[in-house]
Amino acid sequence: MRATDRRDEILRLVREEGYVNAAALAQRLNVDTSTVRRDLARLEQLGLVDRSHGGAIRRRDEPEVPYQVKLEQRVAEKEAIGRAAAAQVPDGGSVMLDSGSTTLMVARALSGRRNLTVVTADVRIAAELVTRPDVRLIVPGGESVPDTTTVVSQEAVELVQRMHVDLTVLGVDALDRDGATSFTSTVVPLKRAMIASGRRTVIVADSSKLGRRQLVRVASLEEVDEVITDAGADPRLVDQFPVPVQAVGAETEKVVR
Repeated sequence: MRATDRRDEILRLVREEGYVNAAALAQRLNVDTSTVRRDLARLEQLGLVDRSHGGAIRRRDEPEVPYQVKLEQRVAEKEAIGRAAAAQVPDGGSVMLDSGSTTLMVARALSGRRNLTVVTADVRIAAELVTRPDVRLIVPGGESVPDTTTVVSQEAVELVQRMHVDLTVLGVDALDRDGATSFTSTVVPLKRAMIASGRRTVIVADSSKLGRRQLVRVASLEEVDEVITDAGADPRLVDQFPVPVQAVGAETEKVVR
């Protein structure tokens, strides 16, 4: 297991259980205790956990995961999700890409498509697409949201509300049977405008986000058409979703529900 995947798993366990013991983690992950201690020290440096005697605890004021950290987490899974979402965008189509590390993978997977119109408020995605000659790129303006690559404003929301695209690809911080939620309310009006502007809306979320809930409600699952996640998704969770769920692996794709 790669260090980034191991730390992602440790972080998931901390968030689910509230406390993890270093020795128990070492046995569970089949690594030395010293390796786990280094992982916990790194997660504490990033502000994601608090160290405690013999292990680590979940932060009470747990912040949004820094974007650079997200880029390093579950890369293969996000790439597979990105390919599956991009496959729904035909040549000559229009797509609205929400911000996030998974939607960035969708943007990268659009390589080779012709005569696309892409709308995004994510400056990292915009930088990825701006030099592609077959992409008409539209970037609503605004002020950057801390710890993200998103720019938002009331003017951006109003611009998106006037648009109509073939597909909206929505990123989320957490997803359960009651819908999508976000760490912050700042981005919610823009996300909702994107949902309303898409003929179809697809949520892209790796399996670590399923069965979780964050502070601010974004949308119910009845407001979207499909969820694309990775093959690690728990079937017991996705069976509760009232929309089709596509779970994809690095090499193959399968429909779970």
